[in-house]
Amino acid sequence: MNLKSEQQFGFESSARAADSVAHRILLTGATGYIGGRLLSALQASGKSLRCLARHPENLRDRVAPQTEIVRGDVFDCASLVAALTGVDVAYYLIHSMGGGDDFEERDRRGARLFASAARECGVRRIIYLGGLGDSDQPLSAHLRSRQEVGDILRSSGVEVTEFRASIVIGSGSLSFEMIRALVERLPIMITPRWVSVSAQPIAVTDVVRYLTAALDMPAGGNRLFEIGGADRVSYGDLMREYAAQRGLRRLLIPVPFLTPWLSSLWLGLVTPLFAPVGRRLIESIRHPTVVRDRSALGEFSIQPLSYREAIAAALVGDDPTSTDTRCSDEHSSASSSSGRLPLDEVDRQAAHGPLSDGARIAIVAPICCGGVYFLARC
Repeated sequence: MNLKSEQQFGFESSARAADSVAHRILLTGATGYIGGRLLSALQASGKSLRCLARHPENLRDRVAPQTEIVRGDVFDCASLVAALTGVDVAYYLIHSMGGGDDFEERDRRGARLFASAARECGVRRIIYLGGLGDSDQPLSAHLRSRQEVGDILRSSGVEVTEFRASIVIGSGSLSFEMIRALVERLPIMITPRWVSVSAQPIAVTDVVRYLTAALDMPAGGNRLFEIGGADRVSYGDLMREYAAQRGLRRLLIPVPFLTPWLSSLWLGLVTPLFAPVGRRLIESIRHPTVVRDRSALGEFSIQPLSYREAIAAALVGDDPTSTDTRCSDEHSSASSSSGRLPLDEVDRQAAHGPLSDGARIAIVAPICCGGVYFLARC
């Protein structure tokens, strides 16, 4: 896309305005889990920072006085131009996994508009966080979309540094909160096949270190780095290690017949996730997410934590209200009339105690109706 052909979508000649602040950084997704952690790291380093947010009021209490917030949306071209004008490096941390069944098309459209605006505004580099997965093999819609977004950004002609990560471990992350809720609530788990698939979990602190280190890379064209922790393990290994560190006795019984759809139904009830998001997460978990290209270890002075160290770090000060950001920041809470607990209440009970009788019945009954039985903690 070029500037003239996009005038009807809101691109203006101001896209070529001179850079008013040297080396200014634009951060998208600052209200999300990774983006919020990255926001803190960039502010601590004293970077000249601008945040793009659909709802700036959700960010005002989190940003430093010198950080600029601009209202905008990746689907609003005029707001993209305003946000990207004068920017040297832009972080693209946007995805629509929780945005409905059309999330793949929304991801494509947002990436195309952002990439076009970045090119017209003279942005030097886009830094993007995607997902690990062998692109030569069939992938879930979620992983396929994350990788396609990287391709779209690169097609703009702007230099792109893409990181592809496996499971992110940290207090508040989607994967860790799923593990925590399952292990805290269920002493005996009948587990589907995806629990044994290989992954290479990475600590959230290491993800943020890679993202910040990419700012200082010399110019040299597009780069793609696969990043993971020190170990190749499965979700089952992560559950057992979490239980060991929490001093819990847990039994995992593998079975072959739990489909992703059925798994997502009980996952959406037992864990602080909505069933649609849980289903897409499970569809991704079914595919191995391991590092095959280890070039990131040579390019960056970062020695990733082991999965045991990552879990231990996530459990330190394990009060969910004290974390910088949480996966539930990106999704609305369920109303009490829906029959589910609000996300914040589910999170609180996962960390601090058993569910009430009413909540336990709400969780166990649908599981039994599905023909699969779990024992909730009393």
